[in-house]
Amino acid sequence: MKNDWTNHLSGYVKVQVNGRGATRFINRLLEQKVLVWDVKNMGTETVVFYMKLEEVPTLRVAARKSECKVTFLERKGAYFFGKKLLKYSGLLVGLFLFCTLIFILSNVVWGIEIKGASPATEHEVRKALEEMDIKVGKLQFGLDQMEDIQKELSERVPAITWIGVQLKGTTFEFQVVEKKQPKKEANETYMNLIAAKSGTIVQPMVEKGQGIVEKNQYVQKGDILVSGFIGREDNKKYVGAKGKVMAETWYKTTVTVPLKTNLFVFNGDSKTKNTIKFGDFEMPVWGFGEHGFPEYEVEEDRKVFRFFGWEIPITFHKKTYLSKEKAVRVYTEEEAAVQAEKMARQDVLKLAPDDASIIDEKILHKRSHNGKVKMTIHYQVLENIAIGQPMIQGD
Repeated sequence: MKNDWTNHLSGYVKVQVNGRGATRFINRLLEQKVLVWDVKNMGTETVVFYMKLEEVPTLRVAARKSECKVTFLERKGAYFFGKKLLKYSGLLVGLFLFCTLIFILSNVVWGIEIKGASPATEHEVRKALEEMDIKVGKLQFGLDQMEDIQKELSERVPAITWIGVQLKGTTFEFQVVEKKQPKKEANETYMNLIAAKSGTIVQPMVEKGQGIVEKNQYVQKGDILVSGFIGREDNKKYVGAKGKVMAETWYKTTVTVPLKTNLFVFNGDSKTKNTIKFGDFEMPVWGFGEHGFPEYEVEEDRKVFRFFGWEIPITFHKKTYLSKEKAVRVYTEEEAAVQAEKMARQDVLKLAPDDASIIDEKILHKRSHNGKVKMTIHYQVLENIAIGQPMIQGD
């Protein structure tokens, strides 16, 4: 009878029986339901066979009642393999701890390099990294994705146009592209300030140059507001015109708001699943079972394990399932009109400069049709309309 994998797990032995009645000894074992296999006669009084380790006590009892001598030739299976490992347990534990320590150290941030930045900008980047808890000695598993780090740094450090984030082994490398400040050239110092758009002058504030316009004067796009030279005709002196010219400008925008809108909203329920992936095999670690959400969105975070700086085919995956449900948003006509006004103001402020402010508004048209409210609104905006225009000497 062939031994299967269960025999290897529980352990089995190779037994030699010597003496008169060896065959009767085997028959007695079979009568007691002892499983033996690969039985071989090695002579007239010697038999060799295999049996399970757990049935050895029955063998010993039968041996005491017979005249045969029993000898164990081999011991095989997981049980005996485990006993051998116990002899070298100290070495194995030390090797395991060493590999674990190396694995942990291979996944720690040991260096931060910032390239392409001036000393001042580099200081700002390092300060932002400390606030984001990205520093030497931090485990890489606890850090955000590269794209999230890149986005947050761009928002935190206004002096940079773009920053590249790359993890090389245990070192974070940041490649910085700073915003270029315009260089003042000789011909650029001579300029006028002209109107970027049409409007009515509210307050001209001239720092350099000669003011051309006055309060309450209407100007069109392209008109000169501040001249780039001062002095008389026979004694002109060219300067770079500088200042602000605050003017009243006008915008008109049309916004449509539906009275009834079908949308999905998050209801606060979520389920997180953590898995470790070995190549193509994925093993769940935490968060078992299906999430059971009919509608949901998935946020996934993936961490790569490293060993001595090399990426190994083992990754940690964290998936968060966010439950959402259908909802119906219903406005009355008055509520829809209020929302339309808010949206219109936001649209106007996006088109105007950052320092602009709305000073007045007037609804030109309001209509409710087919379950929608449509509004056209006129806005009066106060903003700086002066922009520089290079001037050639002799103009």
